[in-house]
Amino acid sequence: MITLGSDIGGTFTDFVEVDESTGRVAVYKCLTTPGDPSLAIDEGVRQLTARRAATARDIDVMVHGTTLVINAVIERKGARTGLITTRGFRDALEIGREKRFDAYDLQIEFPQPLVPRHLRMEVDERLHATGAVLQPLDEASARAAVQALLAQDCESVAICLIHSYANPAHERRVAEIVRELAPTMAVTLSSDVLPEMKEYERTTTTTLNAYAKPVTARYLSRLEDRVRAQGFDGELLMMQSSGGINSVAFAREFPVQIIESGPAAGTLGAAHFARLADLDKVLAFDMGGTTAKLALVEGGRAIRTNDFEVAHVHRFKPGSGIPVRISVVDLIEIGAGGGSIAHRTAVGTMQVGPESSSAVPGPACYGQGGTQPTVSDADLVLGYLDPEHFLGGRMRLDRNKSVEAIRSALAEPLGITVEEAAFGIHAIVNENMASAAKAYASEKGENPKSCALVGFGGAGPVHACDLAARLGIETVLIPPRAGVAAAFGMIVAPVSYDAVRSRRVLLSRVTPEMLAQVRAELVAECEERMPATVDRAAIAYEFSVDMRYLGQGYDVNAVLPEGLAPEAAVQAMRSAFERTYKKLYGRIFATAPLEIMNFRLAASASRKVVDLPVAATENEGDGRIGTRQAFCARSRSWKPFSVHRRHAITPGVHFAGPAIVEENESTTVIHSDSFAYVDRNGSLIVKLESPKGQS
Repeated sequence: MITLGSDIGGTFTDFVEVDESTGRVAVYKCLTTPGDPSLAIDEGVRQLTARRAATARDIDVMVHGTTLVINAVIERKGARTGLITTRGFRDALEIGREKRFDAYDLQIEFPQPLVPRHLRMEVDERLHATGAVLQPLDEASARAAVQALLAQDCESVAICLIHSYANPAHERRVAEIVRELAPTMAVTLSSDVLPEMKEYERTTTTTLNAYAKPVTARYLSRLEDRVRAQGFDGELLMMQSSGGINSVAFAREFPVQIIESGPAAGTLGAAHFARLADLDKVLAFDMGGTTAKLALVEGGRAIRTNDFEVAHVHRFKPGSGIPVRISVVDLIEIGAGGGSIAHRTAVGTMQVGPESSSAVPGPACYGQGGTQPTVSDADLVLGYLDPEHFLGGRMRLDRNKSVEAIRSALAEPLGITVEEAAFGIHAIVNENMASAAKAYASEKGENPKSCALVGFGGAGPVHACDLAARLGIETVLIPPRAGVAAAFGMIVAPVSYDAVRSRRVLLSRVTPEMLAQVRAELVAECEERMPATVDRAAIAYEFSVDMRYLGQGYDVNAVLPEGLAPEAAVQAMRSAFERTYKKLYGRIFATAPLEIMNFRLAASASRKVVDLPVAATENEGDGRIGTRQAFCARSRSWKPFSVHRRHAITPGVHFAGPAIVEENESTTVIHSDSFAYVDRNGSLIVKLESPKGQS
């Protein structure tokens, strides 16, 4: 069985192909094609199949991740979308939570709603929070709303009525009217996308789904046409933001679920190799061409959250984006990638990011017209990258262009040398990532020093060891084929679906019968929305509850132990909540009553993926091929770094830093006072303190 994973990033598109019958692994990396991302997928599939003198007909499963949805939202290139809501509530999108994300900004701006006010229509109806009908749906007002949206040439509509999570009947009837009057209009119901209380978040999530739905449908059709034209007739699956995969049909219906698919896949790849290396707690560090992502992995599993924002007015500032209430891998993202642009500020200091050169024009060293200095340009000037070995030699880097970009934009204006400016770029971007990692870990109740660091992505291994030193981390793991780890993560990802039911009730009033009924509803929904090819008997479930102390405004998700009967689950709820709450806040209130807000069920079915063998090396040794002058971040001086080919390093053979380990998709930089070896699973392990006997 052959499985192909493909991940579209801001700068590069990555591919990993695994033949599970033989363990053969093939990788490919090419520049992303922003105008039509499916073109890069078409090229990658052609290149990989040509290598084995075959066609795409031999591929059994393709798993795909894309930035299409989030890009459509950020760039406002989605469909012309209308909203139908209960009379009196059309301004919920703009009122929001009335919370300022920056208390001292007198010119504060909030993200513009995806649906402008003149495209928000109201209908006469009203439900109670229990689902009881207070005012029947006035179908005449619904028909008038649909006709008004038709007159405005709307391509998609979001239907979000008050308390529809408790009773979807009115929403479903409005949808029937839309399909009757406008059969080509895409329809999204909040009771399907997010049957959960919190009106503002439910509306923003539903409108985002509607906004991206036509764009996603067209892209997926184009993608399918391209791979089918090459002979592929297997199963095409899509990576979800939650860290699982599902069918293309599911992604067409719920594109909001694939909004953050790439970063989630990378974290899964990191979790896979951390588990193989017996590392219980790690920080997954993914640095690509545009951004860097950090995620906490415990017990071989990525931590997830339901609080997420997109299209920030102030990039990476919490509260300044559009809230999306879906299950996502809990990570932090900052503007620090290989393409991040360095510039001199108005006060004469150096700043790196968040702006990026992206794939076009790219860093100056790419020779595609870019003239601004970037992180990749600095890494090349510092000797970390081999200009002749980038992408395995398929793409030559121009060091002279990097030197000129850094000299003109930074070195001369600041009165420093090119090398000093280059190390300034490298150090600043690493310190930015270290500061973000410390804040992120502390919010999760963790200390980075207690973690190992798993570095991957095209630029991640170059920066991982210095980042780890800044965090006080002693162990760094660089997985095999680290530059395409996100694509590999898609191959090992389980098929999954997450369901939620809002039931606001005091814990003291929960009965085993109520719990059994809610769980049965959630199981039925999960089974309905998992791909038809999944064996229902093979599905595993994780049951959790959103709870809070009575009177609080925010809730905490507590996971219940597996396999509990309803009676035992009711008894376990308080202890599960208190365990989570104490980890986050350091204390509990033993006598305070608890309130349940939502019940959640995560369904997953693992896919069999062969354990990939470590390729045998021709000669026993550390794969050293020579030396190269590079700048050592530990000693702050130029030193000869030994250069090693990763595929030639025998597992278990130790070698000391300073060293550079090269593979086709990425380069690992190991500074002084460190040593490294390849473990039995092919992962490069770096220890930041030299053992006795090593120099």
